[in-house]
Amino acid sequence: MNRKQLFILLVLVAVLGGAGLLLFKKQAASWQSGGGGAGGKLLAGLSVNDVASLVIKHGTNELNLVKKDDLWRVRERADYPANFSQVSEFLIKAADLKVVQTEQIGASQLGRVELLPPGPATNTATLVEFRDKSDKVLKGLLLGKKQMKEAPQRSPMDQFGDMGGYPVGRFVMLAGTSGTVSIISDPLANIEPKPDQWLNKDFFKVEKPKSVSIVSPVATNCWTLTRETETGEWKLADAKPEEKLDNSKASSATSGLGWPSFNDVLAKDTELVSVGLDHPTVATIQTFDGFTYTLKIGAKTNDSYHVTIAVSADLPKERTPGSDEKPEDKERLDKEFKEKHTKLAEKLEQEKKLEGWVYRVSNWTFDSFLKGRGELMAEKKDEPKPGDTAHPEPDDHDDSEKADDAK
Repeated sequence: MNRKQLFILLVLVAVLGGAGLLLFKKQAASWQSGGGGAGGKLLAGLSVNDVASLVIKHGTNELNLVKKDDLWRVRERADYPANFSQVSEFLIKAADLKVVQTEQIGASQLGRVELLPPGPATNTATLVEFRDKSDKVLKGLLLGKKQMKEAPQRSPMDQFGDMGGYPVGRFVMLAGTSGTVSIISDPLANIEPKPDQWLNKDFFKVEKPKSVSIVSPVATNCWTLTRETETGEWKLADAKPEEKLDNSKASSATSGLGWPSFNDVLAKDTELVSVGLDHPTVATIQTFDGFTYTLKIGAKTNDSYHVTIAVSADLPKERTPGSDEKPEDKERLDKEFKEKHTKLAEKLEQEKKLEGWVYRVSNWTFDSFLKGRGELMAEKKDEPKPGDTAHPEPDDHDDSEKADDAK
């Protein structure tokens, strides 16, 4: 190869390299054009403190989270309190969302990234509106298709098999704009217009139960359990001679009340007949701390019960000193009493707010609790009938002795 041919070859390499670099920059520019570009804030200028309501729409479903009296509430659940942590976490996250990439997409292509205008059609976006106290829209965001990443392939011997992909980002677009689609690194998977998922799920909690009474529409399912100490065994009130309580069953029946939960809540004016509360089972639980819980429980429907709650408490305001109490112990015991009283008073205040609503509670919370009287009894062992004679099985030692005698 002479010098002229080498020069021509170098020129061709330079031209091809320059063309490739130009094409790369052009493609990169198409992903980084508009809306502040990659690295910028998606909702620039959004102030969390100015947001007084959130509206989430998808298809024909709509959710309104509204701040009333400094408390976030779910309008579709008759203004039941919303989960403050969940709402505030989303607001902070939304205000800080960063753009990873942007792309210019024509209107005809929006369906493939599920960013068609919100409505009942397919491939439509989820609309999120951030509004101020005058209901003015501060920012609007369209959530489209989630970006998925394939999960690592598992061994064929793995009992769980391939776990499939998982979301790592999402296609989004500012409401009121056209053409510029952004990608964010957060899939925002829980941002859906489902009221039950945004409720404050704090519920009552029975601590140190002293007595539990069930009054059922079915007379044979009524029972009362009592115990004398916090760790004592349960006893069946008015037990008949043939009734023997199984304490493990009794403990199982009452343990679920220590951590109950609910799935959804209905409006206070719900017709009781429609949820089986016109003839409820009434449960009354008293605790060693002076609390009394009255639960009205409707008939089981599919996998849940409908329940109303009433709470009261008799909390002593003063401590009665012990007869042999030492002066040096008085200050410590008074302080402990005051701290306990404050804690119980706060618990009562919070649980009183649960009154008046109709809760939909999962069946596992009450299935073990709503047992019939007979289901709490110890299983009866079969007794030998008169005249029956037990015939013990001969053991190997007896067989060997008989064999020796035969010899």
